Amino acid sequence: MIARMAKPFALASQNVIAFLAASDPKRAKAFYRDTLGLPLISEALPFALVFDAHDTVLRVQIVKKVIPAGYTVLGWHVKSIVSAAKALHRAGIRFERYAGVEQDELGIWSSPSGAKVAWFKDPDGNTLSISQH
Repeated sequence: MIARMAKPFALASQNVIAFLAASDPKRAKAFYRDTLGLPLISEALPFALVFDAHDTVLRVQIVKKVIPAGYTVLGWHVKSIVSAAKALHRAGIRFERYAGVEQDELGIWSSPSGAKVAWFKDPDGNTLSISQH
């Protein structure tokens, strides 16, 4: 008798949940809801704030201390990076500038592939981005 292997569970058909960390829930709520415009789904305090990021759940975990990664942890694909960058700038976002990376006056970098990216930080130092491909 030949043993049959079970078919692996396919995560490709399941929804993704994105996770970030924040140390101050009031500050995180103000940033993600009021500055970035993400609808707040629920406040599961003291554990997390839950936002709707265009049908993706963004769970901002509340921690004592955030240790930011040295790279982008969350990004948004936008139709017009110039329009998005200007709108975020009006909302108080300041885009990061990186030595050795040619960025325009808005902070947008044009990659060799033609993609355009701009980076910014949340109040806890998590690096976020907008990009146009």
